[in-house]
Amino acid sequence: MIQYSIQPSSPHAHLFTVVMRIAAPDPEGQLLRLPAWLPGSYMVRDFAKNVVTLSASCGGAKVEVQRDDKSSWLCAPCDGELLVEYEVYAWDLSVRTAHLDSTHAFFNGTSVFLEAVGQGDVACGVTLEAPEGEAYNGWKVATSLSLAGAKLYGFGEYCADNYDDLIDHPVEMGDFSCATFEACDVPHDIVLTGRHNADMDRLCRDLKIICEHHINFFGLPAPVDRYVFMTMVVGEGYGGLEHKASTALLCSRKSLPVIGEDGVNDDYREFLGLCSHEYFHTWNVKRIKPAAFSPFDLASEQYTRLLWAFEGITSYYDDLSLVRCGLVRPESYLQLLAKTISRVQRSPGRFKQSVTDSSFDAWTKFYKQDENAPNAIVSYYTKGALIALCLDVFIRQHSGEKKSLDDLMRLLWQRYGLDEDGLAQGVPENGIEAAVEELLDVGQAKLARSFFNNALRSTNELDVESALAYLGVQLQLAPAKNQSDWGGYRAKHAKLAVAQSVLGIRSAAAQGFVKITHVYDGGAAQVAGLAAGDLVVAIDGLQTKAGQLEKMVAGYTVGAEVKLTAFRRDELMQFEATLQGAEANTAQLSWSGENTLRCQAWLQGEEA
Repeated sequence: MIQYSIQPSSPHAHLFTVVMRIAAPDPEGQLLRLPAWLPGSYMVRDFAKNVVTLSASCGGAKVEVQRDDKSSWLCAPCDGELLVEYEVYAWDLSVRTAHLDSTHAFFNGTSVFLEAVGQGDVACGVTLEAPEGEAYNGWKVATSLSLAGAKLYGFGEYCADNYDDLIDHPVEMGDFSCATFEACDVPHDIVLTGRHNADMDRLCRDLKIICEHHINFFGLPAPVDRYVFMTMVVGEGYGGLEHKASTALLCSRKSLPVIGEDGVNDDYREFLGLCSHEYFHTWNVKRIKPAAFSPFDLASEQYTRLLWAFEGITSYYDDLSLVRCGLVRPESYLQLLAKTISRVQRSPGRFKQSVTDSSFDAWTKFYKQDENAPNAIVSYYTKGALIALCLDVFIRQHSGEKKSLDDLMRLLWQRYGLDEDGLAQGVPENGIEAAVEELLDVGQAKLARSFFNNALRSTNELDVESALAYLGVQLQLAPAKNQSDWGGYRAKHAKLAVAQSVLGIRSAAAQGFVKITHVYDGGAAQVAGLAAGDLVVAIDGLQTKAGQLEKMVAGYTVGAEVKLTAFRRDELMQFEATLQGAEANTAQLSWSGENTLRCQAWLQGEEA
């Protein structure tokens, strides 16, 4: 066994101290390595940069250690147990790495636990130690690591089957709120760190509904014995990362329900959707995963073109499941779906990058977005979700309403997710397409290939309108009222917005004025020479303050010529722009009044 102990040794300096004991080190010299990235977040983050000090010894004698590469250390040969002690700096308040201060400690194993290279299959023991001092007497532990002597929520001994298992169970320490519910006889914890006044009973009640829905969707029994929703509550924030039997979440406190509050407002709906998304990943990506990730190589990039399915299909089901659970009304779901459609429509990059290329390039493009991202890339999350919708309809159409995307997911689970004999294999790059052909009649194979070629490997528009029409939903695209208008559900005969004048930019407040964050290809701003980073201070000689530019531009007629004054760096510049009309790129969804049975089957997860 390889034994680790970790302690928040200096919360004010944001330092963890880790001690690693290797009973049988490599006789030729033990190589130690920290991952360069973590599963579920496809960007090389070089976690080793946060290792501040590192030393090794054997039998009380110092062992020489040399850097082998940016993420590795080579220990000289020694006779006996190798003891390695090191410090890790932790000051990233996100779901991806580690964070430590006097209020709490959080870490992913990829950020703090060195791997003994060549011993990845060896069982691991972990001692979680509390910080020293009376101020930390009330701290508890939240993790899905297996108990090995420690009491539930307590400091002490935990264990993992091997290194991959060790790094797939994040840990939260602190004086957090915790509540437990059972879903299909499996205990689930909801842990909230940070100030809040959330209704914990309601959270348990609603999350229980979501979890039981997902478990029953794939079929009993659940693939976990216990699950933890680990949530950091902040003023403004949003994010999630899936793990084997838990998820790390970041949310705004306004997204949590309070006692006495009924209904599901937009903020709480977003949080429920996030929980639904990460919990669905328990099957789709943690167990049904690309063959390219079987096994993971955390030292360097691993490429797959399947993220459209693992993130896109999950993004399709996260919100659809809320309406199937009865937590939101169908109209509320259409509002969420409209927002997804609008996000894709407002990405000119969809005409330049296919969704499979977006997946392959996640390491360098999607996870490293810059000011030109909307013009250059497409999201495999949002477009992937729309492909999932179209694929769902395609399967329904070409199976005589006998099959759906639900059946595809259960087939993938049975074939690639179950690991009863320890022999589960990842999904081949063509595995999902082959599974769809298998679900349909032999004569439908050619149509299926044509669907996938168009949806996955081209930059053609998806025919979302026809797919929704098949389900009894009418899609109309209209100009946005403003940059925060993402469309939604509307009464069937409600009037659509009229195109207003726009510059073709995204902006944010800065120094009391308007900072351009993105400039759309071919828009009035780009044609005029404005660029991301410019600080707009006036239009036609009138001062423009934060929040005013969009409204001021809308007051001009389409085609009007205006003079914009802006700072680029410290230089004041003048630009002349010819205003354009807002594009019809905002989705408005309504019920068509047709295909009621199909719509019911879709929203309830049943056959028509």
